[in-house]
Amino acid sequence: MTTTESQAVPDTGGPDGPVVRTASGAVRGLREQGLSVFRGIPYAAPPVGPDRFQAPRPPHPWDGVREAYAFGPPPPQEEGLLGRAPQLPAASGDEWLTVNVWTPDPDPSTARPVMVWLYGGAFKVGHGGQPGYDAQHLAREGDAVLVSFNYRLGMEGFAHWTGAPANRGLLDQVAALEWVQENITAFGGDPDRVTVFGESAGAGCIAALLAMPAARGLFGRAIAQSVPGTFFSLDLARDIATALAAEAGRPPTAADLAALDPRQLTEAGKALGAKMRAYTDRWGQVAPSAVPFSPVVDGEVLPTTPWAALAAGAARDVDLLVGHNRDEFRLFLVMAGLPGKITDEMATQTLRLYAPGGQAGEAAYRAAFPGAGAEQLFERVQTDWLFALPSLRLAEAQRAGGGRAHVYELTWPAPETIGRLGACHGLDLPLLFGTFGADLGALIFPGGKPTPEAERLSAFIRSAWTTYARTGDPGWPQYDSQARLVQVLDVEPRVAPYPEEQSRSIWEGHEFGALPLLT
Repeated sequence: MTTTESQAVPDTGGPDGPVVRTASGAVRGLREQGLSVFRGIPYAAPPVGPDRFQAPRPPHPWDGVREAYAFGPPPPQEEGLLGRAPQLPAASGDEWLTVNVWTPDPDPSTARPVMVWLYGGAFKVGHGGQPGYDAQHLAREGDAVLVSFNYRLGMEGFAHWTGAPANRGLLDQVAALEWVQENITAFGGDPDRVTVFGESAGAGCIAALLAMPAARGLFGRAIAQSVPGTFFSLDLARDIATALAAEAGRPPTAADLAALDPRQLTEAGKALGAKMRAYTDRWGQVAPSAVPFSPVVDGEVLPTTPWAALAAGAARDVDLLVGHNRDEFRLFLVMAGLPGKITDEMATQTLRLYAPGGQAGEAAYRAAFPGAGAEQLFERVQTDWLFALPSLRLAEAQRAGGGRAHVYELTWPAPETIGRLGACHGLDLPLLFGTFGADLGALIFPGGKPTPEAERLSAFIRSAWTTYARTGDPGWPQYDSQARLVQVLDVEPRVAPYPEEQSRSIWEGHEFGALPLLT
């Protein structure tokens, strides 16, 4: 069923909809396709006025029964990635910090597993109400309670201002997970069986949550899809914040920026993103990304990188499922119109910037992939640096710290609709949610119609993810440093040694540290 179909007239609404009492007040939801759905429930107070750029505050309580029919307004953000307009709900206002719940039955006695979704979007775009994140299939097929929520992005949530706590977007996520612990029983969920899952920037946030003292005990399992390795050092974050604030014509302090309309700050972030390549000598590997936001290893909210924290045992009590797609960077290559335009000089510069060891890394890639052309090398090293190896190394760190880890790789190639995307970044989203007619799914699948292969793989992934949330076992062996067995997600899913052994060998021994300020 496509997202368009899922937005049909609800089975039951208005005064007959299900009512649940939360700690802040009662909410009335809708009955849709056999589920009870609640949207736009505040989990924190609006982060405006004196609360601008501060840690989230408890939500304001309300009297009576609040209608939870519509998604809350998305947090301030740019118009979208790669020039694509976001699909934003009609709601407006400053109540950005809201949660949404899909439940088969809001009966406190049912104690179903709970899955909490964290959206991606380069830490600067996205919201819990995107059509591509419609959780009805996961909730119904997995007999689980699904939760999504909004968290602050970009300048509001991740820029490092003086006078404001670091990583405010991560602090929002902790507040949302605390809301889940306090309220999810009333929606039929089990607070002792909470799984967080997310993709791209959302997976990066999950990696950070695994390392954060403030998040301990709030979830017992985690699924991280395409973990980015781009965590900022404190010095780098401060330098980028100075440049961001300069685009807005202000010093980089919360007091100086709080009076500006969020849209002005959004435009400032967009303006800096367009010129980041000019900062390569200062910001190094992050400069070509056009993404000036990321979690900051500040020593307090996030004491150290996730890889170091997990290797030291910080999350040994949390089950981890982590993986990536084979051709992650292909999406960015195609959307930027670069296929067929990558020269050997461009490949050489990119290999020396991203491969471990600079020129030695370039030589290692050319030796490992002797038949690869410039475009293949350009893409492969960025796939490895940005998503593939950070994901695999997170599993290795978890095992080193005494925890459990399962690994997957998506190798099934997308239909050739907007170019040869292969198993590109984000392909796992329509497959996981079954939303083939929304967001990226609408680009990949003509008319929102999945192929039979896609439908089978989609069902397999949903079953694995929800089974993992229920039991801690997705259906394949744990990862270890000897056999390195992973679930390969393809036309015929199979268990095999990690397929990207050439890349893994090149990066063996490399530490994913916080990205430094170079000068």
